[in-house]
Amino acid sequence: MTGPTVAITGLGMVTPAGNDTDSTWDGVCAGVSSARTVPELSGCAVDFACMVDGIDLDTAIGGRAAFRMGRYVKFALLAAREAVADAGLDPESWDGTRVAVVVGTSSGGTASLTEQALVLDRRGAEATSPSSILLTIPNMPAAEIAIRMRATGPSLAPCTACSSGATALHVARDLLATGQCDIAVAGATEAIVYPVVMAGFARSGAAATAGPGVDPATLSRPFAADRAGLVMGEGAAIMVLERAADARARGARPRALLAGVGATTDAYHPTSPHPSGAVARRAVEAALRDAGWSAYDVQHVNAHGTSTPLNDATEATLISRVFPHRPPVTAPKGVLGHCMGASGAIEAGLTVLTLQHGVVPPIANLDAPAVEFDIDCVTKQPLRQPMDRAVSHSFGFGGHNAVLALERA
Repeated sequence: MTGPTVAITGLGMVTPAGNDTDSTWDGVCAGVSSARTVPELSGCAVDFACMVDGIDLDTAIGGRAAFRMGRYVKFALLAAREAVADAGLDPESWDGTRVAVVVGTSSGGTASLTEQALVLDRRGAEATSPSSILLTIPNMPAAEIAIRMRATGPSLAPCTACSSGATALHVARDLLATGQCDIAVAGATEAIVYPVVMAGFARSGAAATAGPGVDPATLSRPFAADRAGLVMGEGAAIMVLERAADARARGARPRALLAGVGATTDAYHPTSPHPSGAVARRAVEAALRDAGWSAYDVQHVNAHGTSTPLNDATEATLISRVFPHRPPVTAPKGVLGHCMGASGAIEAGLTVLTLQHGVVPPIANLDAPAVEFDIDCVTKQPLRQPMDRAVSHSFGFGGHNAVLALERA
């Protein structure tokens, strides 16, 4: 790795599988999809999604400031609180000038913007919220975390579509490596389960659709022969990153190490991956090179695995070519749906937990991968196997490829 070793000392999650890290892990290991019909989407071509349930966000946030926060901001703040506490840190006592916040999102407050546009159209400008802008702009998760945690170092909001979470962790690693901070609170968030967004994905052909009598929980099936599109999800994951030497000096016990990062851009098509997978492969190889690993050092692949025909075919080919020793592969979107900009951070967090626990969660709704895919997918039951090194893939619209190499601490 170029620069100091970076430790992940804290992890927080809010996902459709659970409202914190432990419950998310349990839900993903159970291998059962969280997709359900969403009443607010009634009448839409796609009326189902994987939702964060069972939490009163305003009560959980506390204070009067919740009114100015969109759902995506609240997810991020709750995950950040858990991550910082998990790291054994206290924003009341740390040196905030040395704390960076890097939180990505793909779409920010698209739902809030649409709601305010409808208010404007139906009731006029005076009826719109004075917090309309704050409910919408994509930097607000990073900003609100910085405000609440008195973090006055660099604060950034990367947007690389579905790779935003992995990109945020990459940027945070670089801030630590270049000495611009001593602690980085980093990850991503998303909450865009809203009629106009669902209509867009349905019209694009990327979303799975449910015919009469079809259970939405059966539709997200990464790497299956009959995969038919993505299922939308929402949520957030935030990590605390520190230089490993600093973590040791304060007596922290890292969950894992961020050993390497890699990023490329297909520069091919706005929505389709390059069919050869060659540019995405370079991102994987860059992460391995940064970590100082060979491909054969990798013992697990957490795949992007969207359950769309093109992505899964391209990624399966990439995995089989880069990792001929066939390490076990999982794809959390079978359980969680596609959490868009948050997915890279959530899946990196799950990879950290895999390394910690020696457990690879199964891919929901998958009996076996399509026969043309020469990859070893974990199905039906978790695979219990100690492992030291893993990679997490993220590939986004626009051709953004981001890969993280993670190592057991």
